[in-house]
Amino acid sequence: MLRDDHPDPLGGDQTPSDNPRLNLLLSYGGWREESCVDQLPRLLAPMGIQSIRVESGEEAEEVIRTYRVHIAVVDLAIPLRKTTNLETPSGATSTRGGARMLQLLRRLDEQPPTVVIRPPDPSLRESTRSLAQSLREGAFAVLDRPVAIEDMLEVMRRILRRYYADVWPS
Repeated sequence: MLRDDHPDPLGGDQTPSDNPRLNLLLSYGGWREESCVDQLPRLLAPMGIQSIRVESGEEAEEVIRTYRVHIAVVDLAIPLRKTTNLETPSGATSTRGGARMLQLLRRLDEQPPTVVIRPPDPSLRESTRSLAQSLREGAFAVLDRPVAIEDMLEVMRRILRRYYADVWPS
């Protein structure tokens, strides 16, 4: 289910769309615990960044329709639909959720800057192909997994500078 990882500093009933600063859409399809996507909400919350975590393309679609997304972190390896162990035959999963997220974000009137996280590719040719596809879909940056938190924070800093002139969006 959707996780809103930013505590409301006023203690009220705010939703991410009520946040006066910035909404950050996060997805991660890897198996590591404490990935950079898990660390970002704790690091960015004190600055007023609202983190909304999704685990599938369907959840991302719901968030994109409901909230204004200022920055999106899209892991290409997330599934299209969230499945339970009972629904997933012997570990088979669909990883088309990331591609779906990119398509949905690209169709928005105000397309947010997007950071793509991609799993390791089996060959240089596949790596080049996935990089080119991500850039065609409008990615601001493409990072290979595993992503160091320092690299992700640097990309976030560059996004704020380029898209928001170092001023929080309203």
